[in-house]
Amino acid sequence: MIYSVTGRLVAKGENFAVLEMNGLALKTFTNPRTVESLSAVGSTLKFFCHLHVKEDALELYGFKTEPELRFFELLISISGVGPKSALSIMEIAELKSLTAAIKEGRPDLLTRASGIGRKTAERIILELKNKVEVEKSEAAVKKMETDADLVETLVEFGYRRDQARAALEKVDEKIMNIEDRLKAALKSLGGGAPRRS
Repeated sequence: MIYSVTGRLVAKGENFAVLEMNGLALKTFTNPRTVESLSAVGSTLKFFCHLHVKEDALELYGFKTEPELRFFELLISISGVGPKSALSIMEIAELKSLTAAIKEGRPDLLTRASGIGRKTAERIILELKNKVEVEKSEAAVKKMETDADLVETLVEFGYRRDQARAALEKVDEKIMNIEDRLKAALKSLGGGAPRRS
């Protein structure tokens, strides 16, 4: 079983990265949030990996940290949640916020992931609630709610969804007020007035 790969980043797309090592290039699926955080093409990268075996394909899924890999594997252990759905869930928020949403029993936050309905979200919470740990889960859930609303606001202003999420992740967690978080995110996005496309 492949647990991790380290190689030179030779290409990246919306939901994958290609790592080359000793003449072998591996296409590793991940979520756009992770792709956005990767260094420039040509840099050295380590991914913690899950090899998903299907009847007609072998697919490699990669994550920057071991906790992300473990969370992904917990998600796909649940009936009805495949690798693509798991990546979709991991796209909506950082790991701390996702585990907090599960711990606090908030299926409404998980259904923001593409392809995840209410029943699947409730099943995820039921099966994982006692398997995940997070400190200050109420505060993390509040931040997740606020940031989800702010992403939509920034998209309405004309920013791309991935830009909006990346900007909000740079905002200090201690800034909880929604207006202050919006101002800080806009400053991170260039400091000017929001632009419409």
